[in-house]
Amino acid sequence: MRFALVSAAAVLLVSVSSSPASATPPDIPSVAAAKTELAALAVAAESHVDSYDRALFPHWAQVRGACNVRELLLQFEAETVTVDRASCAPIEGRWRSPYDGAVWTLPADLDIDHMVPLSEAWKSGAHAWSPERRKAFANSLLDSQLWVVTDNVNQSKGDQDPSAWQPPLAPFRCAYAKSWVDVKFDWGL
Repeated sequence: MRFALVSAAAVLLVSVSSSPASATPPDIPSVAAAKTELAALAVAAESHVDSYDRALFPHWAQVRGACNVRELLLQFEAETVTVDRASCAPIEGRWRSPYDGAVWTLPADLDIDHMVPLSEAWKSGAHAWSPERRKAFANSLLDSQLWVVTDNVNQSKGDQDPSAWQPPLAPFRCAYAKSWVDVKFDWGL
């Protein structure tokens, strides 16, 4: 499971080199499973649109020591990475964005994308969640909710859903759709 792998990565606060990492988080369902999950999703009008505030979803929680969720994801999803021992922050490395296929060497060129944007989750039912559940959603390492992607591509996505935005890399769109459905299903949105 991704959480166990990310927890293990927290201990490795030195330069790491390995075989190329997959830019796709684990646990994306098969097409058949995604279709089953899609059929089970409730279709409803969005609500509480005007009351959304990103601060209601505390994100990049501390996981271990100085390491927060963002830093651990950057470490785990890197093909290679050099990490500052004191801050746990990646300094440089090699990352491949699944949205556009671009390769980056500086963490500043990357965002951690919430597959289902926080505002979309809010409008789809998260407005009724406890603060703890919203924090868990915003920091989820247990599913494919969080993605390391090219920053400006993520910014072009914003809070749009798949009917309004698709990844520029066409071959990745199926995995994107399956992940979107899976996250919505898993979280009851």
